[in-house]
Parts: sequence; structure tokens; C-alpha cells
Amino acid sequence: MKMRINWVILCALTLLVIENSVIPWLVPPGWSDRLLPHLCFIMTLFVAGFAGRHTAFLIGLGLGLLQDLLAYGHLIGPYGFGMGLIGYLAGLTAERKSFTIGFFVWIVLIGGLMLDSIIYFIYKLFRLTDLQFAQVFYWQVAPTAILQLFIALLLYVPVRRFLVKPSHSSGDDSPE
Repeated sequence: MKMRINWVILCALTLLVIENSVIPWLVPPGWSDRLLPHLCFIMTLFVAGFAGRHTAFLIGLGLGLLQDLLAYGHLIGPYGFGMGLIGYLAGLTAERKSFTIGFFVWIVLIGGLMLDSIIYFIYKLFRLTDLQFAQVFYWQVAPTAILQLFIALLLYVPVRRFLVKPSHSSGDDSPE
């Protein structure tokens, strides 16, 4: 299977706009610092599964840097680094195993936990946060990963239907 990369980029940029403009209105004010669904990260994981690790790395790096510039102004680069690295690792894992919905659920859950953990540790490294990891994990990382999992499951069928084109086998196509 191959992805329609031009459409993926257009959809990812649309998701970036939705993530930064519509989602803050949908999340209740008391939960706005707790639930941070990363829609572009979910698209990066789709790219990792269907287009490969190198494409996922580039998509993750580009979308992560855009997200750093648009929404999270403390540092430029943590989301780019995290999304690029996890996109590459997810693509590397997907090349070694068949990309089923069960495997995708596992990748989204582990990848979501890894992304927010990487961001926390980068912020901790540069002393931008005083919070303990256990508190951040309970307060933000776990709820965000679970929300991303539900969003990814909702997007699985539309992405597979509209952005992934089936590859034709190069074998004998003659009727039997």
C-alpha cells in the first residue's frame, strides 16, 4: 500500500489548524491544560505505518516544528524532535510487523506516552518546569494518550479509505 502524500500533507495542515483553533474551544476550560490531543502526531503515525519511516520522520519533523512555532512558544524544537523521532521509530517497527488495527492501537498508545514524556524531559532539562514526572504523567500524559487513542480509532477507516491507495501486485493478473 502507498499513501497519497500530497493529500496527507494537506490533511495534516488542516488538522494542525483544527488542533490550534477548534480543539481549544471544544475542551472544557478546567481540562484545557490536561487534554492536549496532537492530531498531527496521529497523522504522523499513520504515515509511519503506510508510507515508511523516512517519510514519517520528515512529516513528523515538519509538523512538529510548525506546532512548536504556532502553539507552544517556550522552546522551538521539542515537538519537532519528538514527533520526528517517534515517527521514525514507529515506521521502523511497522516495517517489521504487519500494520493491523491492533498494532496501530499499540503504536498510538506507546507513541503518545513517549511524545509527552519526551516533551516533559526536554522542558525539565532546560528548567522550564518544576513538576515531578509522576504528577505530569497522571495529570497530562495518560489522559492525552487515551484521548489520542480514541481520535486515532475514529480516523483509522477514513484515512485508510481516502489517503491509502492499494498497491497492485506485479504477479500474473490473468483470469483462471
